[in-house]
Amino acid sequence: MSNEIESFEDPGTPVHVARAADLNPRSEKRAEQQVAILFALSGVGSLLLIYSYVFIADDIFIFIPVMGNQNAHQLGLGIGMAMSLFFLGMAAIHWAKTLMPETEVVNHRHEFRSSNEDREDFVKTVKDGVAGVKLGRRKLIKRSLAVSMGLFALPPVLLLRDLGPLPKKQLETTSWKAGTRLVTDPGNRPILASDLEVGAVVQTLPAIEEGEERLLTDIAKDPVLLIRLRPEDFQLTPEKLAMTHEGIIAFSKICSHMGCAVALYEQQTKHLLCPCHQSTFDVTRGAKVIFGPAARPLPQLDITVDGEGYLVARAPFSEPVGPSFWERNSQ
Repeated sequence: MSNEIESFEDPGTPVHVARAADLNPRSEKRAEQQVAILFALSGVGSLLLIYSYVFIADDIFIFIPVMGNQNAHQLGLGIGMAMSLFFLGMAAIHWAKTLMPETEVVNHRHEFRSSNEDREDFVKTVKDGVAGVKLGRRKLIKRSLAVSMGLFALPPVLLLRDLGPLPKKQLETTSWKAGTRLVTDPGNRPILASDLEVGAVVQTLPAIEEGEERLLTDIAKDPVLLIRLRPEDFQLTPEKLAMTHEGIIAFSKICSHMGCAVALYEQQTKHLLCPCHQSTFDVTRGAKVIFGPAARPLPQLDITVDGEGYLVARAPFSEPVGPSFWERNSQ
């Protein structure tokens, strides 16, 4: 058996076969009209989508053989979007196949970094391609393309309405207010500061009036972890230290990365760990991030005690809890 590599002849490029539009001006004109018709059908699909969204109620049903009763509103949206995308793609393909330059080009292998000459050749090739499209001469295609693409852009803008009203300040606020008692979760019992021993960790929620129910949106933002350390363990600024009470410190339980519950406390290291992506927060330094993808410390709740010795919030959170959002001030 021979280990020599057998050589073979370069087959070259296939013989170029001229298209009908390359040889016959009438065929070229016909192809141009076909492309324009396809662009127009795409525009019709976009208009159908807009009409269905605005004028067809979402509780109207129509009977279609085999398919049965179908929601007319959703059917119009689906057919309109399908027509818009399908005919837009068909027009682009037909344009490329029948009218755009079809000359075979050979590219030789080269190093990953292009030389200056190759870059100049690339720019020249792009310019030649743009010139070969002859978009300036094909006014019918240019106009139908502009109308089709313009109509295609309208439905997404219209659908922005379905994003709903802006959340206003809902993402920036919680149920915590000055004087709100911290209660156990579960249990809903107020917490005496004297009941917490060093090393204790308690999950809490803001107290609510009897008979009042908690909303899920509030439960997602309100949980707070109470942790008691020795006062000398803290490495806090005077402002942050003033927000604690006799070694008791309170942090939002909602991770500042993706909003998971920071539920794991390492008593020896005094670290809080988020189980989702392993963000780790140092309790002694104000829940500063020491590992993981979280970008900010956990917000600290300013706490004190009321006249009966129960832990209460001295003020609401000074910053939004949980992960980032567009309107959040990250300063």
